[in-house]
Amino acid sequence: MRENVCATYLEADEIPTSWYNIQADLPVQLPPPLDPTTLKPVDPTLLQRIFSKELVAQEMSTERFIKIPDEVIDAYLALPRPTPLYRARRLEKFLKTPAEIYLKCENYSPTGSHKTNTALAQAYYNKKQGIERLATETGAGQWGTALAMSSNFFDLKCQIYMVSASYYQKPGRKIIAQLYGAEMFPSPSNQTEFGKKLLKENPNNPGTLGIAITEAIEDTLAHENTRYSLGSVLNHVLMHQTIIGLEAKKQFEKIDVQPDIVCGCIGGGSNYAGFCFPFMTDKLKGKTSTEFVACESKAVPHTTRGTYTYDYGDTGKMTPLLKMLTIGHDYKCPPVHAGGLRYHGMAPLLSYLLNNGYAKSVAYNQIEVFKAAEILAKTEGLITAPETAHSIKFVIDKALECKKTNKKCVIAMNYSGHGLLDLSAYEQYLNKKLIEYEPEKIVVPVFKPQT
Repeated sequence: MRENVCATYLEADEIPTSWYNIQADLPVQLPPPLDPTTLKPVDPTLLQRIFSKELVAQEMSTERFIKIPDEVIDAYLALPRPTPLYRARRLEKFLKTPAEIYLKCENYSPTGSHKTNTALAQAYYNKKQGIERLATETGAGQWGTALAMSSNFFDLKCQIYMVSASYYQKPGRKIIAQLYGAEMFPSPSNQTEFGKKLLKENPNNPGTLGIAITEAIEDTLAHENTRYSLGSVLNHVLMHQTIIGLEAKKQFEKIDVQPDIVCGCIGGGSNYAGFCFPFMTDKLKGKTSTEFVACESKAVPHTTRGTYTYDYGDTGKMTPLLKMLTIGHDYKCPPVHAGGLRYHGMAPLLSYLLNNGYAKSVAYNQIEVFKAAEILAKTEGLITAPETAHSIKFVIDKALECKKTNKKCVIAMNYSGHGLLDLSAYEQYLNKKLIEYEPEKIVVPVFKPQT
């Protein structure tokens, strides 16, 4: 039966009904977010002015499973979920490798990526609380369009601050957001005081996710009926994404396969965490030797060259301090086309796992990942997002390594988004006009927590 597997599906009634919270299985409690004014653990009630009350509760929760509301499950089923687990046989044949390559296909969402898994949940909880409007940031635009769609589903207004470099690289994202009824502005923008300040200093500022986060939080605090919605990094966001890994685990059990390697790309960490955490729980309990590999951009090397310390989650220093792998909140991220990877820090949960050796990370430049994406397109017909291409690069390298050693290996990857709105980047690649960027100067601030 296994030899004939091309794609493995789950029935609608097999969809997971709870999200998995890895905080319940960590060997030690995750370092808490700190109030930057006191350097002591932040009072969770203060966060309720920024996030909905239920999301704050989920952020701090150590319950192993959090029930998914029926309304969110209904929205998941309409995406549709569950998504298929796909065996990339043509890629395997092209590489002449004994490795088996499996892709968890999150590109079937209407907005083309995994981001709807948390966008729908966050929109639901805000609507239930009586909030009328959401403000957010977005890098490449996948998160922004996912929240725009989800806000529309739950009758909420939505304002999006999109990193300026990506805003102009990917104009289709704005059109999608507008079709869903949202407003989108290039960040830094003239909509906030912080944005105006940065534009005055440099009218051509390409922006970063850290800047866009500051603008979205400033917007939130200026409007009483508004709450902030984050697309990655925080615990509750990563937990919502575990619907991916929970489904994949069931699918691998159906075909009696155990992954040897679980990989994915990392920007803020949500798509890889959502895929790997349900598998990681077995490693935390010493039940598996599965290897976990996170793939990032060499231009924004937040885990391969980052420091595990407390830092702000945004450039304008409006967030609590988070214990994470960081290259500094003032890091000027080069305008690579993988806009979703242009973030200075890494989710605290993933940072903890990477720092403690439960997972490792690798970094690639943008030309080599586009080469990997071209191979995938020519073999499987899949045009992938530049972010996802980073993990495709790793998969190809690992499969070729298996070819040299004649070692069988099962590689599982989260295919986190399609690249059908990234064709201008592919045009630059095909015409050999793609620019390679060197990392900017790395300066990581030091904050000493108070006990």
